[in-house]
Amino acid sequence: MSADKSTSWSYTEGLPIEDEVLMRARERSHELGLFPVSPGVGAALTVLAAASKAATAVEIGTGAGVSGVCLLRGLGRSSVLTTIDPDVEHLKAAREAFLESGSPANRTRTISGRAQDVLPRLTDAAYDLVFIDADKPSFPEYVDQAIRLLKSGGLLIVNDALDKDRVSDPAIREASTVVLRQVGRTIREHNQLMTAMLPTGDGLLLAVKR
Repeated sequence: MSADKSTSWSYTEGLPIEDEVLMRARERSHELGLFPVSPGVGAALTVLAAASKAATAVEIGTGAGVSGVCLLRGLGRSSVLTTIDPDVEHLKAAREAFLESGSPANRTRTISGRAQDVLPRLTDAAYDLVFIDADKPSFPEYVDQAIRLLKSGGLLIVNDALDKDRVSDPAIREASTVVLRQVGRTIREHNQLMTAMLPTGDGLLLAVKR
Protein backbone atom coordinates (compact mmCIF):
# COMPACT_ATOMS: atom_id res chain seq x y z
CA MET A 1 0.00 0.00 0.00
CA SER A 2 1.37 3.40 -0.88
CA ALA A 3 1.87 5.99 1.82
CA ASP A 4 -1.05 7.98 0.43
CA LYS A 5 -3.32 4.93 0.52
CA SER A 6 -2.29 4.14 4.07
CA THR A 7 -2.96 7.73 5.11
CA SER A 8 -6.36 7.68 3.40
CA TRP A 9 -7.28 4.43 5.20
CA SER A 10 -6.30 5.91 8.56
CA TYR A 11 -8.22 9.10 7.78
CA THR A 12 -11.32 7.10 6.84
CA GLU A 13 -11.14 5.00 10.00
CA GLY A 14 -10.76 8.14 12.09
CA LEU A 15 -13.75 9.99 10.62
CA PRO A 16 -16.60 8.39 12.60
CA ILE A 17 -17.30 10.06 15.93
CA GLU A 18 -18.57 7.49 18.40
CA ASP A 19 -20.75 8.37 21.38
CA GLU A 20 -20.49 7.16 24.97
CA VAL A 21 -22.69 4.12 24.30
CA LEU A 22 -20.26 2.73 21.75
CA MET A 23 -17.24 3.75 23.79
CA ARG A 24 -18.57 1.83 26.81
CA ALA A 25 -19.37 -1.16 24.60
CA ARG A 26 -15.79 -1.09 23.33
CA GLU A 27 -14.50 -0.97 26.91
CA ARG A 28 -16.56 -4.03 27.80
CA SER A 29 -15.25 -5.76 24.67
CA HIS A 30 -11.66 -5.18 25.70
CA GLU A 31 -12.40 -6.34 29.26
CA LEU A 32 -13.72 -9.61 27.79
CA GLY A 33 -10.69 -9.98 25.51
CA LEU A 34 -12.69 -9.31 22.37
CA PHE A 35 -11.81 -7.36 19.24
CA PRO A 36 -14.85 -5.30 18.21
CA VAL A 37 -15.38 -3.92 14.71
CA SER A 38 -13.41 -0.76 13.98
CA PRO A 39 -15.15 2.64 13.99
CA GLY A 40 -15.01 2.66 10.18
CA VAL A 41 -16.68 -0.73 9.98
CA GLY A 42 -19.26 0.29 12.57
CA ALA A 43 -20.19 3.37 10.57
CA ALA A 44 -20.38 1.28 7.38
CA LEU A 45 -22.69 -1.22 9.11
CA THR A 46 -25.05 1.57 10.13
CA VAL A 47 -25.17 2.95 6.59
CA LEU A 48 -25.54 -0.48 4.98
CA ALA A 49 -28.32 -1.46 7.37
CA ALA A 50 -30.15 1.81 6.64
CA ALA A 51 -29.69 1.48 2.88
CA SER A 52 -30.91 -2.12 2.90
CA LYS A 53 -34.17 -1.12 4.65
CA ALA A 54 -33.95 -4.49 6.36
CA ALA A 55 -36.82 -5.55 8.59
CA THR A 56 -35.11 -8.72 9.78
CA ALA A 57 -31.38 -9.17 10.37
CA VAL A 58 -29.08 -11.88 11.73
CA GLU A 59 -25.71 -11.27 13.36
CA ILE A 60 -23.38 -14.27 13.72
CA GLY A 61 -20.98 -13.37 16.52
CA THR A 62 -22.44 -10.90 19.02
CA GLY A 63 -19.30 -9.95 20.90
CA ALA A 64 -20.08 -7.24 23.44
CA GLY A 65 -22.60 -5.50 21.22
CA VAL A 66 -20.55 -2.90 19.32
CA SER A 67 -21.56 -4.14 15.88
CA GLY A 68 -25.11 -4.85 17.06
CA VAL A 69 -25.58 -1.26 18.23
CA CYS A 70 -24.27 -0.03 14.88
CA LEU A 71 -26.67 -2.29 12.98
CA LEU A 72 -29.64 -1.33 15.16
CA ARG A 73 -28.96 2.35 14.55
CA GLY A 74 -29.31 1.78 10.82
CA LEU A 75 -32.27 -0.58 10.94
CA GLY A 76 -35.81 0.77 11.01
CA ARG A 77 -37.71 1.25 14.27
CA SER A 78 -39.76 -1.92 13.76
CA SER A 79 -36.83 -4.04 12.55
CA VAL A 80 -35.60 -6.99 14.61
CA LEU A 81 -31.96 -8.08 15.05
CA THR A 82 -31.31 -11.73 15.90
CA THR A 83 -27.79 -12.09 17.27
CA ILE A 84 -26.06 -15.38 18.08
CA ASP A 85 -23.09 -16.08 20.35
CA PRO A 86 -22.01 -19.15 22.36
CA ASP A 87 -20.74 -17.09 25.31
CA VAL A 88 -23.35 -15.92 27.83
CA GLU A 89 -21.02 -13.21 29.16
CA HIS A 90 -20.75 -11.74 25.67
CA LEU A 91 -24.53 -11.71 25.33
CA LYS A 92 -24.94 -10.12 28.75
CA ALA A 93 -22.56 -7.31 27.75
CA ALA A 94 -24.35 -6.91 24.42
CA ARG A 95 -27.76 -6.64 26.06
CA GLU A 96 -26.36 -3.92 28.30
CA ALA A 97 -25.11 -2.04 25.22
CA PHE A 98 -28.45 -2.43 23.45
CA LEU A 99 -30.28 -1.11 26.51
CA GLU A 100 -27.93 1.87 26.81
CA SER A 101 -28.46 2.64 23.11
CA GLY A 102 -32.18 3.08 23.75
CA SER A 103 -33.18 0.08 21.65
CA PRO A 104 -36.42 -1.52 22.93
CA ALA A 105 -36.04 -5.13 24.10
CA ASN A 106 -38.43 -6.36 21.41
CA ARG A 107 -36.02 -5.20 18.69
CA THR A 108 -33.34 -7.73 19.63
CA ARG A 109 -33.35 -11.48 19.98
CA THR A 110 -30.17 -12.75 21.64
CA ILE A 111 -29.56 -16.47 21.26
CA SER A 112 -26.97 -18.35 23.30
CA GLY A 113 -25.48 -21.25 21.38
CA ARG A 114 -23.14 -22.36 18.65
CA ALA A 115 -24.13 -20.75 15.36
CA GLN A 116 -23.65 -24.14 13.68
CA ASP A 117 -26.54 -25.41 15.82
CA VAL A 118 -28.73 -22.31 15.81
CA LEU A 119 -28.65 -21.26 12.15
CA PRO A 120 -30.23 -24.44 10.74
CA ARG A 121 -33.26 -23.75 12.95
CA LEU A 122 -33.88 -20.33 11.39
CA THR A 123 -36.39 -20.02 8.56
CA ASP A 124 -35.37 -20.13 4.90
CA ALA A 125 -35.51 -16.84 2.95
CA ALA A 126 -36.81 -14.94 6.00
CA TYR A 127 -34.06 -12.36 6.53
CA ASP A 128 -33.03 -9.15 4.79
CA LEU A 129 -29.48 -8.89 6.18
CA VAL A 130 -26.89 -11.30 7.58
CA PHE A 131 -23.65 -10.09 9.20
CA ILE A 132 -20.86 -12.62 9.84
CA ASP A 133 -18.19 -11.79 12.41
CA ALA A 134 -17.33 -14.97 14.29
CA ASP A 135 -14.85 -17.87 14.29
CA LYS A 136 -13.12 -17.88 10.92
CA PRO A 137 -12.81 -21.68 10.49
CA SER A 138 -16.62 -21.84 10.37
CA PHE A 139 -17.08 -18.99 7.86
CA PRO A 140 -17.78 -21.34 4.89
CA GLU A 141 -20.64 -22.97 6.81
CA TYR A 142 -21.96 -19.60 7.95
CA VAL A 143 -21.94 -18.28 4.38
CA ASP A 144 -23.88 -21.32 3.15
CA GLN A 145 -26.45 -20.80 5.88
CA ALA A 146 -26.63 -17.06 5.21
CA ILE A 147 -27.43 -17.62 1.55
CA ARG A 148 -30.25 -19.94 2.59
CA LEU A 149 -31.59 -17.45 5.13
CA LEU A 150 -31.55 -14.37 2.90
CA LYS A 151 -34.55 -13.19 0.95
CA SER A 152 -34.15 -12.14 -2.67
CA GLY A 153 -32.51 -8.72 -2.48
CA GLY A 154 -31.05 -9.51 0.94
CA LEU A 155 -27.58 -8.32 1.94
CA LEU A 156 -24.71 -10.49 3.21
CA ILE A 157 -21.81 -8.77 5.03
CA VAL A 158 -18.64 -10.69 5.93
CA ASN A 159 -16.23 -8.95 8.30
CA ASP A 160 -12.40 -9.39 8.32
CA ALA A 161 -12.60 -10.58 4.72
CA LEU A 162 -9.02 -9.49 3.93
CA ASP A 163 -7.55 -11.23 6.99
CA LYS A 164 -5.12 -8.46 7.93
CA ASP A 165 -4.21 -7.87 4.27
CA ARG A 166 -3.02 -11.47 3.84
CA VAL A 167 -5.73 -12.69 1.47
CA SER A 168 -4.24 -10.78 -1.46
CA ASP A 169 -0.82 -12.46 -1.05
CA PRO A 170 -0.95 -15.99 -2.54
CA ALA A 171 2.27 -16.93 -0.75
CA ILE A 172 0.55 -16.72 2.65
CA ARG A 173 -1.02 -20.05 3.55
CA GLU A 174 -2.13 -19.50 7.14
CA ALA A 175 -5.32 -21.38 8.00
CA SER A 176 -7.51 -18.29 8.46
CA THR A 177 -6.20 -16.78 5.22
CA VAL A 178 -6.94 -19.95 3.25
CA VAL A 179 -10.46 -20.07 4.67
CA LEU A 180 -11.18 -16.45 3.77
CA ARG A 181 -9.84 -16.94 0.25
CA GLN A 182 -12.23 -19.88 -0.07
CA VAL A 183 -15.11 -17.79 1.26
CA GLY A 184 -14.34 -14.96 -1.15
CA ARG A 185 -14.17 -17.36 -4.08
CA THR A 186 -17.42 -19.08 -3.09
CA ILE A 187 -19.28 -15.78 -2.83
CA ARG A 188 -17.84 -14.33 -6.05
CA GLU A 189 -18.65 -17.46 -8.05
CA HIS A 190 -22.14 -18.03 -6.62
CA ASN A 191 -24.73 -17.50 -9.34
CA GLN A 192 -27.25 -16.04 -6.88
CA LEU A 193 -24.95 -13.32 -5.56
CA MET A 194 -23.68 -9.92 -6.70
CA THR A 195 -20.53 -9.00 -4.79
CA ALA A 196 -18.14 -6.21 -3.86
CA MET A 197 -15.24 -5.78 -1.45
CA LEU A 198 -14.82 -2.70 0.74
CA PRO A 199 -11.34 -2.12 2.23
CA THR A 200 -12.92 -0.58 5.33
CA GLY A 201 -11.45 -1.99 8.56
CA ASP A 202 -9.97 -5.35 7.70
CA GLY A 203 -12.22 -5.80 4.70
CA LEU A 204 -16.00 -6.02 4.32
CA LEU A 205 -17.14 -8.51 1.70
CA LEU A 206 -20.64 -7.61 0.52
CA ALA A 207 -23.09 -9.67 -1.49
CA VAL A 208 -26.70 -9.15 -2.54
CA LYS A 209 -28.84 -12.19 -3.25
CA ARG A 210 -30.57 -12.05 -6.63
